[in-house]
Amino acid sequence: MIQLNNLSFSYKEISALSNINLTIHKGESIALIGANGSGKSTLLKLINGIVFPSSGSYLFDGMEITEDSLEESKFSKIFHKRIGFVFQNSESQLFNSNVYEEIAFGPKQMGLDEEEIEIRVSDCLKLLDIEALRNRTPYNLSGGEKKRVAIASVLALNPEVLVLDEPMNGLDPRTKRFIRELMLKLNASGKTLICSTHDFEYVDGVFKRAIVFSKDHTIIRDGLYNEIIQDEKFLIENNIK
Repeated sequence: MIQLNNLSFSYKEISALSNINLTIHKGESIALIGANGSGKSTLLKLINGIVFPSSGSYLFDGMEITEDSLEESKFSKIFHKRIGFVFQNSESQLFNSNVYEEIAFGPKQMGLDEEEIEIRVSDCLKLLDIEALRNRTPYNLSGGEKKRVAIASVLALNPEVLVLDEPMNGLDPRTKRFIRELMLKLNASGKTLICSTHDFEYVDGVFKRAIVFSKDHTIIRDGLYNEIIQDEKFLIENNIK
């Protein structure tokens, strides 16, 4: 479903990703792990079409994703409907007057009718257990509530691929457990999960595969999540634990 070929990315002259070769299949659950600054967040932005390769190529379902291709309105709409991104900082995703409008924003942009939008918003409010927040202002919510609203706003588009950047960051244990169960449920329903994380305690059992990034912004290991996460020596050597 996702294929990265000899892909590199630089911010001006600073390398953020170096020679990445990666294939991700439909329905996988993948954790990206590595020290801070190793390139995980950059890769997630690239997969979501927020930044574009300096060299190499990114193919989504056989179609190359470039700045030019995403300028074409119809193609861009289809792409952004199929892949959803939950940012590490929820506040950067929330900008509407209330929670209902926040969750309805994406479906409205896709041109869905009001009845379908109401169904999707109601379903997402229920799924994230935030029905009581329906008319609240996002600005006044707690960190955990903001995270749930951000996830709901992405799920309202029913994406096939869900990309999450450090979804547990700064959350209380109860919310972390809730998000873990939600990720398990979403993956079991067939959604592809790609998630950067260092909160290994709270994602136990969620991921089947782990991709490890080095301080040199390249992939140094790709294998079974449980095998990699139990390799204490490897994790310590690479500043992951």
